[in-house]
Amino acid sequence: MKIKRAFRVWQRNLTVYTKLYISSLVLNFVEPILYLLSLGLGLGAFVKEINGVPYINFIAPGIIASSSMFAATFECTYGTYVKMTYQKTFDAILATPVNIDDLISGELLWGATKSLIYGTIITVVISFFGLVDSPLIILAIPLLFICGLIFAEIALIFTAIVPGIVFFNYFYTLFMTPMFLFSGIFFPLEGLPPIISKIAFFTPLYHLVNICRSFSTGKLSLVQWDIIWILVVVILLAPYPFRLMRKRIIK
Repeated sequence: MKIKRAFRVWQRNLTVYTKLYISSLVLNFVEPILYLLSLGLGLGAFVKEINGVPYINFIAPGIIASSSMFAATFECTYGTYVKMTYQKTFDAILATPVNIDDLISGELLWGATKSLIYGTIITVVISFFGLVDSPLIILAIPLLFICGLIFAEIALIFTAIVPGIVFFNYFYTLFMTPMFLFSGIFFPLEGLPPIISKIAFFTPLYHLVNICRSFSTGKLSLVQWDIIWILVVVILLAPYPFRLMRKRIIK
């Protein structure tokens, strides 16, 4: 694999994105802001504080994490599948000196970049509204990219094995939605049955929420373990998108 060729794939995706970024940015920006306003202000009128923090401030870091997750996941599921199956973009790219490993690397890097872009934008917005208590939140930004790689890896693994585009509904309904709801974004998991907390521990969003919330509040006592977790998992998952996508593309 050549880093330069993988970069060219990433660059190609960036070029396409710059032509469509306004519509894409608006759609990906509006949803998390609606969650923040509807739950933070609506539900926040009844749930005043959690762990001594105003409710809207409590969920704001989690909205950063979920925006980052969905940006990478949508890009590497629907985005990748359409390019691979309907637009035949992958066929055109592979007709150049770019090989399959270069192509997959470029897709992973682009998915992580989308994660970084949207996570950073939401971070700026919630900081502007005074929902961040510590300037240390800026340290979470590089970790959005790293965790974005995990979401991109998981998405490409499913994209490689899905029989058809309609089957992404199962992925989002049975995997993404439960992870979104039970990752500690909207309420602490300590009050739920222990089995839920144990399952949540094995999801990347749970750890990214902890990271964003720790840097947002400036309380960093245990954040190092969440950082170690995502670093280990991004390495452990790395071979599988390449193996499975290679089989999917070559067949």
